[in-house]
Amino acid sequence: QVQLVESGGGLVQAGGSLRLSCAASGRTFNSYAMGWFRQAPGQEREFVAGISYTGSTSYAVSVKGRFTISRNNDKNTVYLQMNSLKSDDTAVYYCARGPAYSYRASLMADDYDYWGQGTQVTVSS
Repeated sequence: QVQLVESGGGLVQAGGSLRLSCAASGRTFNSYAMGWFRQAPGQEREFVAGISYTGSTSYAVSVKGRFTISRNNDKNTVYLQMNSLKSDDTAVYYCARGPAYSYRASLMADDYDYWGQGTQVTVSS
């Protein structure tokens, strides 16, 4: 039904930057909150950043000031600009769709109903 495809992951040195993209299918993209989550080996999936349909953003404390989430509704795409990357940022990053017409994106993974396949981000020291 809904397909989310992430791209932009890769290998980067500590202190560097990456820009992740998530392209969504469907015609109601603009009504939904979107989020980025990440999961490192042996760890729980954790919230990274979210953006509501109004453009209101939320960030995990660990990435605040370094990452920026944005969306382009005309392109059905959400982005995650990742700056000042650290080795602790190494994980598989997932794009996900949240509830429609929510002013603030949820920080809880259970509130997201569709997920992308993930893209690997590896930060070397």
